[in-house]
Amino acid sequence: MTNLVLLSDRTPAQALPALEELRLDLKHEPLAVTSLDHVLEIRPHIVLIDGGENPGQAWSVLSALRARDARLPAIVIVERPDLGRYPWDEVADELVYPGAPEAELQVRFGMLRRRTGSADASIVSLGGLRIDTDTYKVEANGRTLDLTFKEFELLRFLATHPGRVYTRPALLREVWGYDFYGGTRTVDVHVRRLRAKLGAEHEHLIETVRSVGYRARAQD
Repeated sequence: MTNLVLLSDRTPAQALPALEELRLDLKHEPLAVTSLDHVLEIRPHIVLIDGGENPGQAWSVLSALRARDARLPAIVIVERPDLGRYPWDEVADELVYPGAPEAELQVRFGMLRRRTGSADASIVSLGGLRIDTDTYKVEANGRTLDLTFKEFELLRFLATHPGRVYTRPALLREVWGYDFYGGTRTVDVHVRRLRAKLGAEHEHLIETVRSVGYRARAQD
């Protein structure tokens, strides 16, 4: 599954309506240079920059992104009248119009990932686990695990940041979303269920850091 971050001061439905029709792991951040720290930390497959409402701000954010990481694939959303206002080709890898249909988005995302060499980014490994983010399939030494969506997302997130400790509030924000109002006990419950499904052989891959939170075990 393609992992995207949208930088926009509008909702995803306002910035690019067809996004709601796609099966994507989409995170939403404000259209601001200060959002880039978080973007670079989570390393999405693609960054979407919304220039439909404020092209000048989008240009500034894209320029700052390129100054910090020239390799992270970026798509700018831009209205046709604004095409000539800025040299978008100098800071963006691709562009789409706000009214682009679902099929066009799928093709552009796929072509961009192939061009940038990220076509195999859907496979994440952790110990004896093989996590396929395109098919939502997790195998433990060849055995397929039956995970819920949130169990999968929790495992995927931790596995893509091995060794890094995340507090329960941070995991709620990253896995459940900034608009989730459940308590931090939700994280503990999902970790317990996830470990049970991983079994005795692999449960140690999700480590508890006392009084702090959880982390995926760093690879030896």
